[in-house]
Amino acid sequence: MLTGGCHCGAIRYEISGDIINHALCHCTDCRRSSGAPMVGWIMVEDGQLRLEGEVATYASSENARRHFCIQCGTGLFYSNHEMLPGLVDVQSATLDDPEEVPAQAHIQVAERIGWMKEAHRLPEFERYPPQNDRAAEG
Repeated sequence: MLTGGCHCGAIRYEISGDIINHALCHCTDCRRSSGAPMVGWIMVEDGQLRLEGEVATYASSENARRHFCIQCGTGLFYSNHEMLPGLVDVQSATLDDPEEVPAQAHIQVAERIGWMKEAHRLPEFERYPPQNDRAAEG
């Protein structure tokens, strides 16, 4: 059983059974709806997802629906009855323990932001860069 929810706690969910896949999507629609350079999605069958709370729905295209918390704005689910009948995608970063389900693939890389291909090579800091490094950047 996987559990998760929105930032403010108004929406909680449970996923039962095995997931179909976990992909990191680089499409323009996912980037724009999330404000992030890519979005992780765990695909499951509709019947595997149980919700507590009420989600708002946005029609991001003719058949695509993005579901989010009306209180805090957290994006939670994606559905498309034409392209993915009977399936729902859950934003993996909203899991209580996102490390429980490692990503399996990058998708929609034709639309990936160019610098994301090498993002793993950027310098890393446990929290923030030292103050003297930030002053040099400014």
